[in-house]
Amino acid sequence: MLHVKVFLFNPIQENTYIVYNDENQAIIIDPGCYHENERQEVARFLEQNHLNLVQLVNTHCHLDHVFGNRYIHETYGLDLHMHPLEKTVLDFAPTVGLMWKLPFDNYDGPFVHLKPGEKLQLGDNYLDILFTPGHSPGSLSFYAPREGFVIAGDVLFRAGVGRSDLPGGDFNILAQSIREQLYTLPDETRVLPGHGPETTIGYEKKTNPFVAVEA
Repeated sequence: MLHVKVFLFNPIQENTYIVYNDENQAIIIDPGCYHENERQEVARFLEQNHLNLVQLVNTHCHLDHVFGNRYIHETYGLDLHMHPLEKTVLDFAPTVGLMWKLPFDNYDGPFVHLKPGEKLQLGDNYLDILFTPGHSPGSLSFYAPREGFVIAGDVLFRAGVGRSDLPGGDFNILAQSIREQLYTLPDETRVLPGHGPETTIGYEKKTNPFVAVEA
């Protein structure tokens, strides 16, 4: 069975997720740890729960989701897993960091390209890889059908959706991603977003003011 720990990190208030199984294997998704105390919070959680971190993953590569990539790579020896279309977004992230007065050292290690339709494997457990562009060109979501949750990055929020006015964004593509990839999940599916509180697919289908269910 998969379990999820969420951390609220950095001045942009981003949700970082550690997904782990009963065999103490763990994946970190969108490490937004910017300050040293945030990095130590990740390390302490892993140590206290005897977790072996085996994979580093980004839903997408806007700066607030990648602050901790380099730290995780250097500390745990993990290469970055992401969609190939996010490489240009990642390369631009330090420039955006300077604009936001949040300088950081970008990830500079090898890449593993994730393919929609495949799975993030964690022992006998898995997350389905869903292609959900629109907020950024290669946004991915990760769905755990057995446990009933989806980690949606900045695609879908409680009563909101991700911005589509950033480079590589497109609202029509974003709405299509939500309708075809997320709204087709069971209504009881928990949505674990990149910012803010969790929600459910059913709640958003009924109430989301930005992307309605098409008749």
